[in-house]
Amino acid sequence: MSLLVVDASVALKWVIPEDGSILALALRREHRFTAPDLLIAECANVLWKQVRRGFLSEEQAFGAADVLSQADIDLKPMRPLIAATTRLAIALNHPAYDCFYLALAIAEDSPFVTADERLVRKVEGAGSGPEIRLLSSFAV
Repeated sequence: MSLLVVDASVALKWVIPEDGSILALALRREHRFTAPDLLIAECANVLWKQVRRGFLSEEQAFGAADVLSQADIDLKPMRPLIAATTRLAIALNHPAYDCFYLALAIAEDSPFVTADERLVRKVEGAGSGPEIRLLSSFAV
């Protein structure tokens, strides 16, 4: 099983049915995952927003949070990634939050999978960086 770096846009598809959920779930059968521990805060924030907007009930959000808290993702501390993240954020002119995932992909020499099309375009447009793949590029 190969190692992939995943972000919240992928992990949340494991617990919230939406476009790409089938692909995201299929990845779980074939890969191991790692992410910066920022993933936890980002997922919790999205679950809160989903409740606030009326897309999820509180109970659904709590259940999703519980499943995510038990997901087999090797969470890495962010502190060792801050210098590389800052360099990437400045070079790409992109928020550092997303660049933590990129920095981890470089550190782990692993592909980064995201559903964030804008981020993929930015990284590919820069011409260098980690291997980044759009979730939709995987076959079921």
